[in-house]
Amino acid sequence: MKYFSLLALIFLAVVACEQKPEDIVHEYTTPFESSDSTETATYNEAIDFYIKLAKDFPEINIQTIGKTDSGLPLHMVTYNKDGDFNFQRLAKEKVCLLINNGIHPGESDGIDATMLLYRDLAIGKLASPEHVVVVTIPIYNVGGALNRNSTTRANQNGPASYGFRGNARNYDLNRDFIKADTKNAQTFSEIFHLVNPDLFIDTHVSNGADYQYTLTHLFTQHNKLGGKLGAYLHQELMPDLEADLANKNWDITPYVNVFNRVPESGFSQFFDSPRYSTGYTTLWNTLGMMVETHMLKPYDKRVLGTYELLESMLGIAETDHEKIKAMRLETIETMPQMEQYHLNWQIDTTKVGHLDFKGYEADTLTSEVTGLNRLKYDRKRPFTKKVVYQNHFVPADTIDVPFAYIIKKPWRRVLERLEWNQIDFFELEQDTVLEVETYRIKDYQTLGYAYEGHYLHYNTKVEKKVEKVPFKKGDIVVPTQQPGVRYLLETLEPEARDSFFNWNFFDSILQQKEGFSPYVFEDTALKLLHEDERLRNLFLQKKATDSSFAQNWYAQLDWVYKQSPHYEKAHLQYPIYRILKNGGIPDFLKAN
Repeated sequence: MKYFSLLALIFLAVVACEQKPEDIVHEYTTPFESSDSTETATYNEAIDFYIKLAKDFPEINIQTIGKTDSGLPLHMVTYNKDGDFNFQRLAKEKVCLLINNGIHPGESDGIDATMLLYRDLAIGKLASPEHVVVVTIPIYNVGGALNRNSTTRANQNGPASYGFRGNARNYDLNRDFIKADTKNAQTFSEIFHLVNPDLFIDTHVSNGADYQYTLTHLFTQHNKLGGKLGAYLHQELMPDLEADLANKNWDITPYVNVFNRVPESGFSQFFDSPRYSTGYTTLWNTLGMMVETHMLKPYDKRVLGTYELLESMLGIAETDHEKIKAMRLETIETMPQMEQYHLNWQIDTTKVGHLDFKGYEADTLTSEVTGLNRLKYDRKRPFTKKVVYQNHFVPADTIDVPFAYIIKKPWRRVLERLEWNQIDFFELEQDTVLEVETYRIKDYQTLGYAYEGHYLHYNTKVEKKVEKVPFKKGDIVVPTQQPGVRYLLETLEPEARDSFFNWNFFDSILQQKEGFSPYVFEDTALKLLHEDERLRNLFLQKKATDSSFAQNWYAQLDWVYKQSPHYEKAHLQYPIYRILKNGGIPDFLKAN
C-alpha cells in the first residue's frame, strides 16, 4: 500500500512537471480574473492567495510582521527562485525589489497586478530572475482595505468595489513615513530595513487631468537622490523603462502634476519629500518610483499596464544588477563622510525640457451646475504636442553636517523613531558640559487647518549660536557617521521641510511658561535700563526705528523682559544640539 502511494506521488509530480504554465493558471485564478476584470481582491482573498502560492511553491515565502492600526499584521511575501529567504545573505548576493501595494486601497491596481506577477513567476509563465529577489507588501493599508465601498473614488473608472484612502485611524499613510503616527508606518520601517531594497515601487492611481496615457511614472527626484544613483535613475533607469514599455506597446509619461488646468500649459515633476514613500526610501539610497495609472481608463487596462511596468522593472533590475549593487554600496559607504547636505529643494527654472505629450483638446464651457466656467476634455480630439516639463531641482538651503547630534533624553518620541529606523546612538555616561551649536527658533508659520493629525509648521528659520551647554547622564548622542545620516538630517534639522519640528514634535517649546505682571515689571524694567547702558541704547534705537513698537507699551515691556535674566531659556530653544566637526570633539565621543 505504501509502495502504491509512493508511485502515485511520483506520477502526480511527473504530470505536474509536464503541465504547461497556461494549464496551471486556472488553479491560481485571481479575483480580478474570475470577475472578468471588474473586481479587486479583498484583503482576505489577497492573503489567502499568497498563502496558497507559498504552500505550493518553495520559491515563495509569506510571513507576518508587526501590527497595523487595524490590529492586524502586515504581510511580507518574497519570491526568490533559489528558495533562500535570509535577507542578510541576500542583500550581498542579489538586487532586492520591494513592491508596496494598497497604501491607498481604493487605488487597487497594484494589488491585482502583483498577484498576477507572483503567480506567473511561480508557475514559469515569466522567466525567473537569477539576480533579483522580489518582495511585496500585498496590502499596506489593512484598515482602509477592510473599509470597502463603491463610492469614495468618485472620479475613478472601476473596480466595482474597493477600499478607503484613510487607514483605521483615518491617516493617509503616504504622508506618514517620517512622522510615523501609525503602527503601519512603524511596521513598514521594520520591513524596509529587514529587506534593505535596492529598488522600490509604490503602486497608485492618479487624480487630475485627462490624457491618452494609461500609465504614468513618478520617480523620486533625481537631483535630490544625487550622486551616481541620481544620474543612473535619470539617464538610464527611467529611459530604459519607457523604452521597454514602448516595445510592448505601452505608452508612459511622467506623472501629470496639474489640476483644474490643461497639461499642455506645462507642468513640473512632483517633488517627493520624505513624508511620502519614495521620499522616505531615498533617505536610504534606494531607487524609488511610483506608478500612477490614469483613473478614467478601464480597470482591466490599468491592472495589466501596472503588471507590464512591474515586469519591465524586474527585467531592468536583472540586466543592471551588478551596476545597481555597486553604485548603492559605494553610496552607502561614502555618504556618512559628506561635509554638507542640501535641504528644501525647488524647481530649477533655468532648465526647461519638453515632452511629446499625448493629450486631449479641452474646452471651457458654461457649467450646467454652477452657471460658471468649467473645463471639459474631448476624447474625440486627441493630440500630440510639445509640452514644457521641468524636472530639475536645486536646493534652497545647504547645511554643514555635524559630527553628532545630542538629544535630551525626555524627548522620547524622537528616540522611538530613531530606534524604529535602526539609527545608532549611545547615552552619556555622566553629567558633562560640551561646546555645541544651538538653534533657537527665530520664525515659523503654521497651517491654519488640520493636516494628517497635525497643524504643520513651514518656512521655519533658526538662529545659530556656539556655546557651552550642560548635559546630563543619559542624554543621547547620535553620530552622523552611519548609513542613516540622511534620515537624521531630514528629521533633526528644524528647517528641513519634513523635520520633526515642523511635524509638531517640539511644540511645547513654542509656549512661554513664565511671564510678568506689567504694573510690577515697570519698576524692574526701569532698573534694568538704568543699569545696562547697552540694553538702554538698543531699546531707544528700536523705539526710534519702529513706530508700531514705539506706540505699544506692552511690546516695550515684553522686549525688555526678554532681554533680561528673568526670561526663560527654554522658550524657543530647540532641544537638539549639534557637535561640530571643527569644534574640538571630545575624545570620549570619538571613541564611540
